[in-house]
Formats: sequence, C-alpha cells, structure tokens
Amino acid sequence: MSRLPNFLYIGPDKAGSSWLHETLIRHPQVYLSPAKDLYFFDRYFDRGVAWYADQFRSARDEPVVGEICQDYLFHPLAAERIASVLTEPRFMVSLRDPVERAWSSFLYARKHGVGPADFMAALRTEDYLLEHSRYATGLDRFTARFPRSALHLAVFDDLSADPQAFLDATTDFLGIDRMPLREEERAARLSAASARSVRVAHTVRRTADWVREHNGARVVGAVKRSPLVQRVLYRPLDKGALRPDPEAVDLIRAELGGELDRLESDYGLALRDRWGWP
Repeated sequence: MSRLPNFLYIGPDKAGSSWLHETLIRHPQVYLSPAKDLYFFDRYFDRGVAWYADQFRSARDEPVVGEICQDYLFHPLAAERIASVLTEPRFMVSLRDPVERAWSSFLYARKHGVGPADFMAALRTEDYLLEHSRYATGLDRFTARFPRSALHLAVFDDLSADPQAFLDATTDFLGIDRMPLREEERAARLSAASARSVRVAHTVRRTADWVREHNGARVVGAVKRSPLVQRVLYRPLDKGALRPDPEAVDLIRAELGGELDRLESDYGLALRDRWGWP
C-alpha cells in the first residue's frame, strides 16, 4: 500500500529547495518522491488522493516520507487541502532575502525566455516575483491549521554559509540521524538562471511542463538529475556581477517591508538587520 507523506517542503522557490531534494533523497531514513515539485496541492488536486499516493508507492519503512514543492506556501487553498488529506504532517520553509529571491527568480525566467527583459518591468507585470516573497502571509495560512511546532523555518543564508549545519538542523527537526555531506554537496547546485542556452532551457522547461501534465512526474525527476543534463544546460555564474538596480530594490522593500516586520513580530525571526533592510 502506498504511503502518504508526513513531511513537505512548501516553499519558497530559489531558496535551496533543489539542493534539499537532491540531498535528502540520499538519506536512508527518508523517502522523497523521485520528482521534485509534484504540485498536487495547488495545480493537480483534481487528480485525487489515489494519484498522489501512487507517487510514493516505492516507499517502505522509512520514518520520513516526503515531497519538496516550492509553491504550496503561496497557494490560497494548499494548506486547507493538505489538512484534508495528510495526518499530522511536518513542514519546512527556507526563507531568502526577498530582493535576492525575486532577482534569482527573474534570472531563471529570462534564461527560459519568459517575461520582460527588464527587472523593473517584470516586477510590475509578473505578479509571482513579489507574491512568492510574501512569506508571512503564506505562513499564516499554515499556522491557522497546523501547530507552530510542525513548521521548521530555515534561512537560505545559512545554507550558503554552512550546508552541513543547515542539513543538521533539518534532520534534527525530522527526528532522523544526521548525515555527513559529500564534498560536492557542500556547494549549492548551479542556479537554473545560469543556463547555457536560452533556447535549449526554454525547450526543456516546456517539455517538462508537458510531461507533468501527462502524468510523467517521475520521468521529469530522473531527467533533471541526470549528470548529462546538468553539463549540457548549466554553466558557472558570476553572481557577484549581477545585481538588481537600486530602483527595483526600493520597490521590493516598499512592497514587502510589512511582511518582514510580521516575520519578526509573529514568528520571532530577526531578518531585517540580517538582510540589511532599513
């Protein structure tokens, strides 16, 4: 009989979710769906619980069965749907400076040929760039239905600074053994924003979306983890040479300053000084 998850990474994107999936999937006490981002509780809920359970059919006696999906935090119905399907799930969120997260998401979109080429224009027309940084709003929907103790709130900066400590905090929350990282896992995977070819990246993304729509999530997961795909699609990115312009930074801070205030007051996270926000 397939097992339903007792652990979900719910978001946001561009905050270490791919690294987390590729790391935890190796843990002997964890079973993750082979495909990251099943999107069941937002896009594909109409497929039914039997379809969702089938994605975990290979799970055995692992104490943690989970899924990593970067969008659940922001969908208005995801928390309610999860509460109707799963029994006492645990959740993880990895928070990233909203300016850096939105910028990384913009670069990803541009490398796939999506949206305006200008960051300021994108902020005004592509709602997800700001909406996926409304962390407190998303968390409120989950804490309204689940105990605060069921949420592990991590910070992306800690993954960048010390991946082993970031992982240790996660496995401690899950109540499983700590797992030493291999040397290559101590650096986050190359950003998808660094695709070698916009045309190739766009084609790969469109193909992956089509395969998901036709119930091929496992195929997407296997292909994306292929070393060949990684070599063909991605190149190192000099992130130090890429920064959003000051006007865009001001716009994001004006829009999302209240979210940071609530993360500090309601969730006890000291982030404003940490991220250098005025």
